[in-house]
Amino acid sequence: MKNIKAIIFDAYGTLFDVNSAAEKCKDKIGNKWEDFANYWRTTQLEYTWLRSLMKRHKDFWQVTEDSLDKSLKAFSIDNSMRNELLNLYKILSPYKEVPEVLKTLKEKKFKLAILSNGTPALLNELVKNNNLNNIFDDIFSIEQVGIYKPDFRVYEMPIQKYDIKKNEVVFLSANTWDVSGGGNYGYNSIWVNRNKNIFDNLDFKPNFEIKNLLELVSLI
Repeated sequence: MKNIKAIIFDAYGTLFDVNSAAEKCKDKIGNKWEDFANYWRTTQLEYTWLRSLMKRHKDFWQVTEDSLDKSLKAFSIDNSMRNELLNLYKILSPYKEVPEVLKTLKEKKFKLAILSNGTPALLNELVKNNNLNNIFDDIFSIEQVGIYKPDFRVYEMPIQKYDIKKNEVVFLSANTWDVSGGGNYGYNSIWVNRNKNIFDNLDFKPNFEIKNLLELVSLI
């Protein structure tokens, strides 16, 4: 953790709560809202990996729509909720500690960036709606390379932009496959394990495991 020059964050599930769109509709969806939210997220991720393998790229918003359509059918939720859920996905809520932690890190003069599957427009809207638009030096989208994480071309973008070494980057994600992707690439990868999950067996173990981003401040 010495000589760190950049701290890079995954967005979905790490900074922003991917279940918050469905949670805001839980009165309409009912008790199955959380299972529905998890199914939507899992399907969304599966589509990114499958499209990368098939070389049939669609951007993240299109993937989000496609995975929602399947999820609505799987849970027998009326299609009239589609637009409401999509609009809420554009303004996902950050985890409660995120604004405070980011401002603290900004004061410490680190390069701060997002590295995400999201489209530039989606990510910029998320950051702006949550009053974080003066925090990040860069927002890197996989659309710049046209393939989803965990392809190494995604993790290469900040290295090229900042002209730094891989081990000068701290990368944080709540997604185990993403932590492994960044770690196998050469980042100092930290797992944000908010839900006491089990880490995947993907040829990498994270340098550190934290419960939330507040613990990052003491590590840095």
